[in-house]
Amino acid sequence: MDLKILRSFVSVATHKSFSAAARELHTVQPAISRHIGMLEADLRVTLFVRNSREVNITSAGEQLLKDAKHILALTEQAKSQVKQAQNGQVGTLRIGYLSSACLSFMASLVREYKHQYPNVHVSLFEMTASDQVSAFKDDLIDIGFSRPLPQEVVEGFTSHEIYTDRLVAVVPKYHPLWQNEEAQLQQLSNDKFILFNREEAVGLFDDVISLCKRAEFSPNIVSQPRHMQTLLTEVSAGLGIAIAPYCIRKLFHEGCYFLQLSDIEKAIPTQLQFKNTQLSATVAEFVSITLKNKAVIKKNME
Repeated sequence: MDLKILRSFVSVATHKSFSAAARELHTVQPAISRHIGMLEADLRVTLFVRNSREVNITSAGEQLLKDAKHILALTEQAKSQVKQAQNGQVGTLRIGYLSSACLSFMASLVREYKHQYPNVHVSLFEMTASDQVSAFKDDLIDIGFSRPLPQEVVEGFTSHEIYTDRLVAVVPKYHPLWQNEEAQLQQLSNDKFILFNREEAVGLFDDVISLCKRAEFSPNIVSQPRHMQTLLTEVSAGLGIAIAPYCIRKLFHEGCYFLQLSDIEKAIPTQLQFKNTQLSATVAEFVSITLKNKAVIKKNME
């Protein structure tokens, strides 16, 4: 059924007048009469009983009126939702993030986004860097907050650096250096090392091994936890020391002490990433909000 014809029908049925319907729809009465005639011929029913003084709707017309109002309402709803989708106001947004690197600001970003776009369903997934690469490949996330992507996949992505972290030593209370503000890596050469699992962060693990080698020792690795919170718990328990990004201080770390490494200048970027083929309006708006808050995030992570 033509929507224009349905609107003519609803207007006649509402006003019980062809002339009033013509005025409402800013057209002429013959056009309204033609629309009703076409509709009755198409449906093979009589929709109105009319004479020179009044127009009465038939039982068939009453049924069509209910359906026509519903059809027109759905049409307007569809128009509205299409426009909202184009503007990023409806839809879904799936975000993967490194908990240790993003814990302090992720909630505020999502809260601001939801305030502006309340009809977008946001899902958060705590993922390691390697998990995010796989999730992007399988189209399970739209945005990732992670370390720089592996060289073999970086070409298909757009990345924005959010802040740059640094490596620190994490030692337990009563470690010989626990009350110091800084140390040199070589001073830790006789300690047991707790390193974040290589499968979860190849770059981080290899960087630590390389830095130890440069300091002329091989670390005695006693544990490779898959979660940064576990790493902190093991350090606090006195099982060893760790070399990790400074951002993990935002996790629960009672009993852990963070020492600046004076002989190491290793930048560890945290980036926002998305596929070049997935720049939907919902993604674009979240990226915009994140970049607007970039200076505040950087200051908070210093």
